[in-house]
Amino acid sequence: MNKKDLGVITQGSLSSGLEMKLNPSNSVEDIRVGKFVVVEGKKNRFFSMITDVSLNTSNPKILLDPPEDDGFISEILNGTGTFGNVEIQPMLMLERDAKSSVEELRPVKTIPGHFSKVCESSEEDFKIVFGDENDPTKKLFNIGQPLDMDTPICLDLDRFIERSNGIFGKSGTGKSFLTRLVLCGTIYKKAAVNLIFDMHNEYGWQARSENKGEVTVKGLKQLFNSEVIVFTMDQDSSKRRGISDAEEMFIALNQIEVEDLALLKNELNLSEASIESAMILRESLGPHWLSTFANMGSFEIDEFVENGKGHGGALKALQRKLMKILDLKYVKTTTPTDSINKIIKYLEAGKHVILEFGSQNNLLSYMLATNIITRRIHKKYVEVAEAYNADPLNKPQPKKLMITIEEAHKFLDPSIAKSTIFGTIAREMRKYFVTLLIVDQRPSGIDNEILSQIGTRITALLNDDKDIDAIFTGVSGGSTLKTVLSQLDPKQQALILGYAVPMPVVIKTRAYNVDFYKAMGYLEVNEENKPQIIERGIKIESELFPI
Repeated sequence: MNKKDLGVITQGSLSSGLEMKLNPSNSVEDIRVGKFVVVEGKKNRFFSMITDVSLNTSNPKILLDPPEDDGFISEILNGTGTFGNVEIQPMLMLERDAKSSVEELRPVKTIPGHFSKVCESSEEDFKIVFGDENDPTKKLFNIGQPLDMDTPICLDLDRFIERSNGIFGKSGTGKSFLTRLVLCGTIYKKAAVNLIFDMHNEYGWQARSENKGEVTVKGLKQLFNSEVIVFTMDQDSSKRRGISDAEEMFIALNQIEVEDLALLKNELNLSEASIESAMILRESLGPHWLSTFANMGSFEIDEFVENGKGHGGALKALQRKLMKILDLKYVKTTTPTDSINKIIKYLEAGKHVILEFGSQNNLLSYMLATNIITRRIHKKYVEVAEAYNADPLNKPQPKKLMITIEEAHKFLDPSIAKSTIFGTIAREMRKYFVTLLIVDQRPSGIDNEILSQIGTRITALLNDDKDIDAIFTGVSGGSTLKTVLSQLDPKQQALILGYAVPMPVVIKTRAYNVDFYKAMGYLEVNEENKPQIIERGIKIESELFPI
């Protein structure tokens, strides 16, 4: 296959990248930042990304008297006196006599010589670098395609779920659609089990569509049926949206720890004195301290203080502030069943769990529930992982768990990240088979130590310089990609870099539509017009999922 020549290398270095002089036959307006190109060296092929485009001249005097509306003179000067200059960052290299396999790709250790040709990449080049989703030996998932080609770009899901990952982008850039794509991939390829804290009710059942001609898009429960279990903090809301079998979630007061209140200091307006008062109450009243304290009258609090425990004013102020928690629909003094234990059992059985918040989706409610549930899951997974590590030949390996949280900067702020359960997971839980998928529009609000642990970053458009800088925390050579990130389109484009892709790449994200549903094994209509679910090629009649 003959590939289009874009230009030749004129200068550059390993540290700062290469410069290409654009061929006169190519228009500078056709060159896009983020484009994937191949530099053909004598011994190696260099897989590279265009990071910047500029105009240049062979003689600065040409610019002193530019031609005015004279296309003939401009044409004469094009390519000789004036030309396009393109900056290229080599990412990977492959020896010319090597077999075309991903395993033989190597990080760039050298650069091509002067006048090496730069060519457009082919579909085969993309397969060499990013793999083929039909490869039976790997769990590769099509996440999108290059900006100027119709060929899949794949995430390596085995590598993706080994570490915590992030999906970033400003509001309205399609973070939820990107997240839904990734979650579908991990479910369809059976890469991990998922626990999804669905703050805005976007992942379980149908959500609003941003595609022209579509009103709604399908959720994970519709696509994967019995593989996905939905819990809800608001049963009425779930029923209104069409989920008839969502399990109701409750949290008992004795499951709320002082550490959970410390995370909610801002939302509850708690001072350090309030946290100290809560510690005194727990020590004095035992595990049911919160329900006991909530029912105390003013006289009982005064009597408690007279016994030398706490400060009356601080305790009464704490009681008033804690009423916000007692007003939450899903918080009960006692619960008929242990909902958190049921979630753990589902996860152990390989089921994917989505927790919807319905009308209980304020930040206080979201942070309280996610912290309590995750802390219990953390404890359980540590126990199971330690048992497995002690006897790996006779104990089953725990299923890898990926926890998805939104508004991640609220849990991973530098002031609290070291003390929250999410900070612990991001730093060290990989060895316990648990990772995070954090979804956020303000990466600059996340602790730098946590960001440096993020394995793969899928980033839509960001405008704030602090957020752009944060994306490249701990990334070698990230400065060359900042221009690429800032020039993304506001919709359906993302920059992917990190552990799950061999090199950074800009993609047009895969459409989340009827074709995608079919690829995931969902929905045909049989002759009687009954909806069917196709799971791994097996047709199962269903009355649960109307078209």
